[in-house]
Amino acid sequence: MTRFTLNGVAVSSDSHPLTRLLDALRDELGDLSLKEGCGEGECGACSVLLDGRLANACLLPLGRVDGCAVVTMAGVRETPRGRALVEAFAREGAVQCGFCTPGLVMAAEALLSADPAPDEQAIRFGLSGNLCRCTGYETVVRAVAAAAREGRGRW
Repeated sequence: MTRFTLNGVAVSSDSHPLTRLLDALRDELGDLSLKEGCGEGECGACSVLLDGRLANACLLPLGRVDGCAVVTMAGVRETPRGRALVEAFAREGAVQCGFCTPGLVMAAEALLSADPAPDEQAIRFGLSGNLCRCTGYETVVRAVAAAAREGRGRW
């Protein structure tokens, strides 16, 4: 049995320890806020925070998260910074099909957690590893910058 916290709530899973965290979260625990894109760690759609660090859930075996804190988009969007990011993405036109949005927001959350006032270069680096085929990256960079400005001194 694997035990961990998911968005601040203690959970457990009876799935095999080599089950992908992505599958356990979506299929067993019902967290549909992360997506499967490539299944190879290339696109970022399945991004989670694992003990505060950005990770691809499609690459993580469930057994690796035993005793860890896992945060998904469902948890982030309930925080002030997460709400600000989601609102900035919408306002700046950084969302079209929405498939990449959870991963991009998770990457932005990890970035702003480490650097609440990133410059454009830091934002671009922080978002690297996340693919978006619809909006392009300019609107996403603007959204993260806007959320950072709005949150300065509040987070």
